[in-house]
Amino acid sequence: MEKESKALSMRIFISSTDKYDGKILHETLVFKAKESGLAGATVTKGILGFGASSVIHSYKFWEITEKLPVIVEIIDEKDKVLEFYESIKPILESMRYGCLVTTEKVDVILYKTGKEKFFNS
Repeated sequence: MEKESKALSMRIFISSTDKYDGKILHETLVFKAKESGLAGATVTKGILGFGASSVIHSYKFWEITEKLPVIVEIIDEKDKVLEFYESIKPILESMRYGCLVTTEKVDVILYKTGKEKFFNS
């Protein structure tokens, strides 16, 4: 992705407990985004929310399971993001519970790669 470019942001709204093939879904999506060569992905965990089911999920210290809203956000060039969406669409459509996917045009004003850390063994 070029700095100072037009890009597309895709947000995938799911639950922290959603799974695919026995694995946590948001982790699966991030690893697939990396394998696809996308510029980056971020997972944000919400503290309160509801979706199409209208069931409110919130963080409460006494709850046994932590079923919270999660957003996976991916930003890259439009074609790359839409191609990635097509690759994960079967996963999202096969989910037992609901989800929401949105896109939004964004202007990237800085995309700077960091220096890789080298650790001494």
